[in-house]
Amino acid sequence: MKFLNSHNLLFNIELSEEEIEKKREEAKRHRIWGKIVEGRIASKLHLIPLTVYVSGKPMKMGGVCSVATWPEFRRSGMVKELLANALQYMRDNGQVLSFLHPFSVPFYRKYGWEVTFNEKIYTIPIVNLQRAWNIDGYVRRVLPEISLLKEIYCVYAKRYTGTILRDEKWWEQRVLKDDTQIAIAYNNKHQPEGYILFEVKDKQFTAIEMAYRSEIGMKLLLQFVSNHDSMVEKVEFVVPENDNIPLLLEEPRFDTKVDPYFMARIVDVHGFLEQYPFVRSDKERAVCLRVVDNFLPENSGLFHVKQSVNGVIVDIVNMGGQEVITCSIQQLTMIFLGYKRPTELFQLGLLQGNVAAINCLENMIPFQQTYLPDYF
Repeated sequence: MKFLNSHNLLFNIELSEEEIEKKREEAKRHRIWGKIVEGRIASKLHLIPLTVYVSGKPMKMGGVCSVATWPEFRRSGMVKELLANALQYMRDNGQVLSFLHPFSVPFYRKYGWEVTFNEKIYTIPIVNLQRAWNIDGYVRRVLPEISLLKEIYCVYAKRYTGTILRDEKWWEQRVLKDDTQIAIAYNNKHQPEGYILFEVKDKQFTAIEMAYRSEIGMKLLLQFVSNHDSMVEKVEFVVPENDNIPLLLEEPRFDTKVDPYFMARIVDVHGFLEQYPFVRSDKERAVCLRVVDNFLPENSGLFHVKQSVNGVIVDIVNMGGQEVITCSIQQLTMIFLGYKRPTELFQLGLLQGNVAAINCLENMIPFQQTYLPDYF
């Protein structure tokens, strides 16, 4: 059976009937569009309706994946047309954000997406984890219990922006694989504090995912990993970009790799700003944002954001005063998801506006790290 992957490359993949059935089951949640040429599919795109946390608040998101075109039909504008159609569908269905994993960052930038998630990977010699952790509690390997994992994950996920609100199907189909081992950390009152999904192979411990409610949970899990020293030489962790595990180690020098990972874009600027959890303030403050979205012109315009003790009001206006900040949809997405701060982009010349307006916006945006432990 032939499949096209999301990097627009053709692969011949032999799948068992069981694997084919699993793919069919996963695709039931997808919205799928394709371009038909001469009676066959020439290009296609999948959209997954999801919900993500943005500074602790759930927002609807459309996950673009499995974008593919047969070689003989490439560079004919089919993907552009499919993306435009998908974005309109997202707007109509209240999905104010969209994420995707790019085969090419410049390609998707043309259509308004921007890098907003990095993947940070540690490769740590296990001897570096050897220390007296001095934590009361214990860790036990367990069989999959989604309700328990979900409970821990939800507390952990709300600390970051971009994390997916996982339903049971997502856990079953996307997170828990057949060969994945699971361990739960418990405090001295036998309450679950964290979990780790992992595999051990070829003298490497791979932490596929680690989530915890507290410092106790994190340290118990690190101690558990370090106890594999008789069978493991190194440990690989994928962690949030602001992770501080090295501060806990006597020897903090080891291989650390940070790569651009997922891209995002705001699909409906007005709808997004109306839902956005601005930093609360007793003071009245306002900014006017001139947004430029060349691919989705419905987003282009002046958006006046006024904050008071009663909340935030977002209006679309015809004229702006001296406090106007001008930015592209890509820059707006980076700022409001917390990937980059307004002052950072202003210093790079990527935002236009006066210092007072930039500082005002800076004070309105929460500080929260973007993190996406999932892949689609």
